[in-house]
Amino acid sequence: MNKKGQPLISVIMNCYNSGKYLREAIDSVYAQTYQNWEIIFWDNASTDGSQKIASSYDARIKYFRVEINTLIGLARNMALKNAAGKYVAFLDTDDVFLPHKLERQVNMIEAENYGLIYGGTIIIDENG
Repeated sequence: MNKKGQPLISVIMNCYNSGKYLREAIDSVYAQTYQNWEIIFWDNASTDGSQKIASSYDARIKYFRVEINTLIGLARNMALKNAAGKYVAFLDTDDVFLPHKLERQVNMIEAENYGLIYGGTIIIDENG
């Protein structure tokens, strides 16, 4: 927990050649109203500029890389072993979080003692 008593959230991002949308996805975590989080960035043997993008942020991104691409389930399980948070959120590299996502979900979990929370989606096409 941080000094405000907020539990740490580990945001798991599995990445394989995701440079096109990666910065937007990462920025959506940095824009959260809830600020006690870490990103466990799992580079699943990318060959594009994903590593450079992820490494351009601060120490809140914990960067891990494997040299052999694995299925997403296995990659997420390996990333989870490095998570320090009380809670875990998954963010695909071509998705974004709305600004209040983590705050609302933590408040719900803490108030109601839920074991799992999921949310709906909004489709963003090439026109925004």
